[in-house]
Formats: sequence, C-alpha cells, structure tokens
Amino acid sequence: MGRLLIILANCALLVLLLLGLPAAARIQWGDVQFSSAATNQKLMFGGLASAAALNFFAAIFLVRPRPQKILCWEWAAVFSVLLLASYCQIRRYLDFAGLTRMLQWLQNHL
Repeated sequence: MGRLLIILANCALLVLLLLGLPAAARIQWGDVQFSSAATNQKLMFGGLASAAALNFFAAIFLVRPRPQKILCWEWAAVFSVLLLASYCQIRRYLDFAGLTRMLQWLQNHL
C-alpha cells in the first residue's frame, strides 16, 4: 500500500508541475500574453526542486522499508533530472535546433 501511495503522490505532483503549473501561470487575452516567461520558469524550477527535496527527505527520514526507500530515491532522481534539464534549457545549454534540422532532413528525404 505504501508503494502505491508513493507512486500516486509523485505522479500527481509530476502532472501538476508539468501540466497544471504552466496553465495556471499563463495569463492571456486573445493573442497577447501578459505573464512573463521568467515567472513560469521560476515556478517550475522551484516546484521541481521542492519535489526532489521532498523525495530525498522521505527516503532518508520517513520511509523505513527498503523497497519503498529505493522507490523514493528513484523519484528523487527523476525530479533531479527534470530539474537539471530545466536549468539547462533556461541557460540555453540545451538547444533543440539540431533536432529540428534532423527532423526536417528526415521529412525531406523520406
């Protein structure tokens, strides 16, 4: 039961962060967007950092059985990787121009 609770809580948190947060942080009137991208980025970065920290804390202090502890560490790693990807995307270290060129080349040659 504890394993299911950990999975459901983390899945709900992931959906909230990746789908709900951008939708709630964006204010749009017609074709004009009023909210800044920096606010959305800060909220996403803070949410992912909090989720990773909560899973680390749970794995160290709250969860006792070893399989559930490993599950918390896995979820902490998932949120940490997403946090790293978010940081790299904000700092422009992660660029999708190469992927775009490759997909366009494939589309033209297939």
